[in-house]
Amino acid sequence: MASSRALRTDLVDAVVLEVYGLVRDQGWLADRALERVLRRERRLYAVERRAAAESLYGLVRAQGQVEFLLTGALPGEAGRERPLLAVVYAAWLARAGGMPIDAAAKRLGVPRRALRGVEEAGRAIAALSDPLARLAVEASLPRWIAARFAEELGAEEAARLGAALNERAPLTVRTNLLKGDRDALRRRLEGERVRAVPTPSSPWGLTLDGHANAFALASFQQGWFEIQDEGSQLIALAAGARPNHKLVVDACAGAGGKSLALAMEMHNKGSLLAMDPDPERLEEAKRRARRAQVFNLRTRLIPAGDEAEAALADLAGKAERVLVDAPCSGLGTLRRKPDARWRLRPEDPARFAELQRTLALRFARLVKPGGRLLYATCSIGRTENQEVADFLASAAPGLRPLPLAEPLGAERAAALGAQGNQLQLLPHRHGTDGFFLAAFERER
Repeated sequence: MASSRALRTDLVDAVVLEVYGLVRDQGWLADRALERVLRRERRLYAVERRAAAESLYGLVRAQGQVEFLLTGALPGEAGRERPLLAVVYAAWLARAGGMPIDAAAKRLGVPRRALRGVEEAGRAIAALSDPLARLAVEASLPRWIAARFAEELGAEEAARLGAALNERAPLTVRTNLLKGDRDALRRRLEGERVRAVPTPSSPWGLTLDGHANAFALASFQQGWFEIQDEGSQLIALAAGARPNHKLVVDACAGAGGKSLALAMEMHNKGSLLAMDPDPERLEEAKRRARRAQVFNLRTRLIPAGDEAEAALADLAGKAERVLVDAPCSGLGTLRRKPDARWRLRPEDPARFAELQRTLALRFARLVKPGGRLLYATCSIGRTENQEVADFLASAAPGLRPLPLAEPLGAERAAALGAQGNQLQLLPHRHGTDGFFLAAFERER
């Protein structure tokens, strides 16, 4: 078996350095850069591919702290000479990987003196008198993100959030109830030698052994599950799609992850309309629907601009459920997409909030009397979340806040910390990605 072979660290390191160069210096998305390089490197064993991926994402998460130790530049600072890729990687191996400094320097072929900052890490961080600068370095976050978290959560909780965002995200899947229940899926996975533990809040979820290649499992290929964060599952649960609903709309469907959960709740009955301005993502949604044996999904390409109003006119006031999982900064997904923290800019949350208000109002018009709208993001922070939800409550005629105790159940909503019709999920509190949801109902 490949997993019993010795790890060829020279090959792993070559992949990590090439991909990290694409990400750090050329602005590539980490997952796409990794996919491109691994597709070419067919000689790597599965265990080596996994090692390269884990090292890359760990390195990108820790980049801000490591570069601070090497140069004194705070995370995200510009204008100082950046250390060589090999030096950053060696410093990460010594700092986060627990490798002796001499061994890390030798493995990457860099002078030991270049890693002196790693030896002095504790003293260097402790010397930071500015609490925000210390938080930014300890959490390896740009200062503006650290400041936002501290302002909204307080310094102590912001530090816990920052630490959680630097942990590896769990591998969570959603059972496809069209195929069978969660216990049945769990037994199938055990037959495939994969350990699975039920998620605490979603009634559909299982957390798998993180070393499983979920896409290669027969259970996945046969449509028994979708990979989906527990927080994302809870958003679909709160939407409350039902078999007797004639029209359910996933307004910003993307590749259809939540659409499939809505179809499952509808028992393949009624009409589920997945909409998005990206035709490729809608094609992916249709491919996923075929694998999941979802038959009630239709797609509609919607223009991104003001032309969308005309494209939606025939749906006004007809939908029992509308989910607006709006485009956002993605501040809640930094543990899965650690490179995003280095691409985001301080003005991005406000820029997205403007779009979110437009989309929420636009799609609220589709909700019929007695119907429900769910506004959601995968972000953290009032600008994109509570402020947009409050705006919607005041600006959408006939739309009233719906306490989440109704769609989620009083016990679950209380356990999650829902505040009326709103809920902010956080990695350090809930173990999920950072999601926000707000529920509304159209007056009859």
